[in-house]
Formats: sequence, C-alpha cells, structure tokens
Amino acid sequence: MTSTADAPRPPGRPRSVRAAEAIIEATLDLLAEGSTIEAISVEAIAARAGVGKATIYRRWSGKEALLHDALRTLKGDQPQPAGRSVREDLITLVGAVGQNVDPRAAKIMPCLVPEVKRNPERYALYQSIVEPRRAVMREVLRRGIRDGELRADLDIEVTLAMITGPMLIQRVMNWNPELDESTLAAKVVDQVLAGIRAR
Repeated sequence: MTSTADAPRPPGRPRSVRAAEAIIEATLDLLAEGSTIEAISVEAIAARAGVGKATIYRRWSGKEALLHDALRTLKGDQPQPAGRSVREDLITLVGAVGQNVDPRAAKIMPCLVPEVKRNPERYALYQSIVEPRRAVMREVLRRGIRDGELRADLDIEVTLAMITGPMLIQRVMNWNPELDESTLAAKVVDQVLAGIRAR
C-alpha cells in the first residue's frame, strides 16, 4: 500500500507557485486597466487573484514589495553580455532598454512617470528595478577601461545616460518616427564609442 508521503505529486505547478503567479497577473491587470499605484490596494489584488490577503502577505511584506516584483516581470530577464567585445555587449544591453516582454507595459509604464516624479517611494521603486540593469552596463564599460579599449578618464555614469537615453525616449515616446528601432541600438552605441574609445 502506498503511503500519502510516497504518492506522486499531481502534475502541474505547485499551488504556491500558481498563487504567486495569479497575484502578479492580477496586479499587472489592475494597473493596465487604469488603477494608479496609489489607488491599487492589496484587497483589490487579492480579490482579482482569487486569494486571501494573507496569501499575499505570506509572500510579500507589503504593496511596495509586490509592485516591485510585478513591474520587474514586465521587462523579463535582462540579456546577459557575451563578453566578446564592448561594442557587442553594449548593443545587446542597450537594445533591451525600454523594451518589455509584456504588452501590458505599453499601458502601465507611461502612467508610472508622474508617480516616479512626485513620489519618493515610487522613485525608489523605479530605481530598484533599473539599477541592476545599469550595474551590468557599468561592468561592461569598466572591463573596456581595464582592457585598454576605452579611455581611462571615461565618466561611466554620463556614458550610461548617453547610451540609454536615446533608446528610452524613442521607445516610450516614439520621439522621432523616422528612426529605425531595429538598428537604433547599434547606431547609438557606435556613435558614443567613437567618442570614448582609447586613442
């Protein structure tokens, strides 16, 4: 006779994983439908996900922590640089700026801008999402300096702004419809590299 402990687990994802996914999806759905970060509540998220509030608080310390994880899923995993050349790695990373794997991002991200500008907590939330991505770019630039490929006096933070700004404004605002987004990352990187390469 097979004991309960020895019985095979039912197929599919564990219930806890399914619940966490439902909570994330509910959060993103509510934001995409027009709920502001300020107005959205744990109660509303729980109701949409079909779980109790306690289920949410077992996984997240509060709304801010949940929002952090939910918004981070919009972008998907950051591409990892191959390490063959600074140019190739920067094109890979810059190409991901402003790009999101979830179509709901087109409705959610523009609404976050005013929140980020006027609310210190929202600004901290935004920074917690983008800083790990900046850190990867910084390391690529530092490697270029160490290898003698880039200028030793390079201002890394300004360079980050120079290579990410054009992609962000184009993808979020469609700033210039004449620009070809399929080649923009390479063109931005090449023009910036022309000024920061070691001589």
